[in-house]
Amino acid sequence: MTVTAHKDGQAVAPAVRPAVRPAGAVRSGRAGRRRKRSLVAYLYVLPAFLVFAVFLGWPFIQTVQYSFYDWDGLSPATWAGFANYVSVFTDTALRGAFGHALILMVFYAVIPVVLALFLTALISRANALRGMSAFRTVLFLPQVIASVVVATIWVSIYSQDGLVNETLRFLGLDGLARVWLGDYAFALPAIGFVGTWLNIGLCVVLFLSGVGNIQPELFEAARLDGAGAAREFFSITLPALRGQIAVALTLTIVSALKTFDLVYVTTGGGPGTSTTVPAYEAYNRAFNTGQVGSAAAVAIALTLVIMVVTALISRIQPKDVQ
Repeated sequence: MTVTAHKDGQAVAPAVRPAVRPAGAVRSGRAGRRRKRSLVAYLYVLPAFLVFAVFLGWPFIQTVQYSFYDWDGLSPATWAGFANYVSVFTDTALRGAFGHALILMVFYAVIPVVLALFLTALISRANALRGMSAFRTVLFLPQVIASVVVATIWVSIYSQDGLVNETLRFLGLDGLARVWLGDYAFALPAIGFVGTWLNIGLCVVLFLSGVGNIQPELFEAARLDGAGAAREFFSITLPALRGQIAVALTLTIVSALKTFDLVYVTTGGGPGTSTTVPAYEAYNRAFNTGQVGSAAAVAIALTLVIMVVTALISRIQPKDVQ
């Protein structure tokens, strides 16, 4: 240690300066702490990831594998390449099933969203009326009923002596009465109407939650400027509901594409093949006709369609909602 002499002749030790860590060591320490926090975060999601991998990830990989084989589920499988995927586009029954799913999208998504927007406009302007909470509960009630129960109820409603036909007869429209679920022309729209009834309540609840986030001052300013109900809706309410509309479209379109239980319980794909849908075709081919490879290809194709549709719908969402 070196000493420094003061002018009075006494020798004292110089002040000890604190050690300065190199900048690289500081950055390395911070990076190490960040990596540690990241590992801890991964540990939190590890149980959910394991459940996903066991019950969804591995079966999905197996389904992809099966889609490249001709297999009846019992005998040895034979390599088929992309033949099962080609049949998705060339098989008349499969093309028809995907076409039926597109029709159901109108009933499950387009009509409920439009009607829900109309109801939202009415309810939001009449929010102070008594009984509105009960009205919302009734609209949302179909969402909490099991879909098999819903299908069973509507089978009774659509029967020869069901509510629909009895109402038509009461109104003197006996000629319009029919077995709706057994009619080639009306079976698919009848199923679609059930989907409309199911999804309106969901859309209304989503849209009303969005209206609740709009600042009341905007409506007051519009009314002071003399804006009517229609102008108020299209200028304020509708733009503010872009995020909720995107969510509603995603949920309802996906429900239309993956419809199975409603078709299975009500018509079983009939009459003929007039109400078959992709999910039902996948089930029917895997468990009834012994075409496991074709069923797997249909399931994978349906999954890809849902992913593409979801990605397209997400583009209309506001950036701050994504």
